[in-house]
Amino acid sequence: MIDKLDSTFRFYQDSANLRAQRQQLIASNIANADTPQYKARDIDFSAALQGALTGGNAVVLATSAPNHIAPPASANGGAPLLYRGAVQGSVDGNTVDMDIERSQFADNAIHYEANLTFISTEVRMMLAALQN
Repeated sequence: MIDKLDSTFRFYQDSANLRAQRQQLIASNIANADTPQYKARDIDFSAALQGALTGGNAVVLATSAPNHIAPPASANGGAPLLYRGAVQGSVDGNTVDMDIERSQFADNAIHYEANLTFISTEVRMMLAALQN
């Protein structure tokens, strides 16, 4: 019984952490919409969550030069960082599309909020079961 509760809460915790990380990346994309040569970043949420649940959080980050030091995998939450290609050509090389970013920001926020609702529902049900 305790193992089931632990795995349920671990799933919700991993999901919330990855959603928060994704929200930060999307917000960073929006903030850098006018930065020349900025490449829009994101994570593959499904793959990252699957990796977190199976314990496969180790990610090797690419470096631009052999003498650069790669940060530890935990620096980005263990989720592989993806770079989005340009949907529409840009003179300055920026790949941020504000319509896509706004849409993904709203979608991710809704999923994050739903995740928190599921967690609070689980806690309320557990408390009700313990009190009765």
